[in-house]
Amino acid sequence: MKPLYHPAAADITVEGILYALSDPVRVRIYAEIVRSDCPRTCSNFLRIDDRTLPKSTLSQHFKVLREAGLIRSERKGVEMRNTSRCEELRERFGDMVGAIIDAYKEQFARQDAAARRETPEV
Repeated sequence: MKPLYHPAAADITVEGILYALSDPVRVRIYAEIVRSDCPRTCSNFLRIDDRTLPKSTLSQHFKVLREAGLIRSERKGVEMRNTSRCEELRERFGDMVGAIIDAYKEQFARQDAAARRETPEV
């Protein structure tokens, strides 16, 4: 089995983080991993925003997050357990990643509120 690539903290770049967090699905995955107090598997994210995501798409999202240095993945049997690298990122980039996640949360809240206003009541 091919070993997983995890960049060293010194090799994590702002550009890599911004690219990884440029996709709303990856942001939601990453935010959930950060909030969790235990490792999360890909199967925890088969449904996001009332959409079912194919496993191949999820694998690609996790690969991007891992190679950007945002998460650490570990194989346990047939599962891949994913944890955040928050402490390493905070040491290197301060509150940048948290600010990005907070900005997305505000954006998602505005979008949800707008969608509720547009949905006619029955």
